[in-house]
Amino acid sequence: MNTKKPKRSAKDFPVICVGGSAGGLDAYTRLLQNLPADMGVAIVIVNHLRTVATMLHEILPKHTKMPVELITEKLDIKPNHVFIIPEKRDLHVFDGEFRLEPISKPKGWPDVITVFLHSMAQHWDGKIIAVIVSGYDGDGADALCAIKDVGGITIAQSPDSAVQPDMPDTAIASGCIDFILSPENIAQEIIRIMHAGELES
Repeated sequence: MNTKKPKRSAKDFPVICVGGSAGGLDAYTRLLQNLPADMGVAIVIVNHLRTVATMLHEILPKHTKMPVELITEKLDIKPNHVFIIPEKRDLHVFDGEFRLEPISKPKGWPDVITVFLHSMAQHWDGKIIAVIVSGYDGDGADALCAIKDVGGITIAQSPDSAVQPDMPDTAIASGCIDFILSPENIAQEIIRIMHAGELES
């Protein structure tokens, strides 16, 4: 009997992509505090930062039992982990790994959330939940229809629960949002989706 394990396990588990900016920390903590650590999903937080070094990988472990990692080149995507985008980088996914590129829009409002969601839609074998939370501008909105086209689920933070409603408002205006909820209720909806098997591949 051949017991040799393949080099890489199947990458078909769900990924929750959370995009935010100004006021995002409030949303990330409220979301993570209400999510179980053993759901079998990977959570990727794509914070809309261009030059300021992120501290999320140091702050968020206080709010979840899941390991929180700052993404590095070719890092394996694993379930029951929280992954954080580094500053000054576009984030992609390929062959079950994260890939980092120099930020493609170094001036003006970055579009790192849009870039990552499009990459997920094209290259991730599992299901996807895209969540847009508090932030300025409208990063992420242009990729939401692509997420829905591959069978993903899209959620916007309710603007009245957001520190900065611009990003959720723009996401809602895209016409490709399935749910509009507070961070606590986003967590409950994700739990319901997982229990209902709506993200089975």
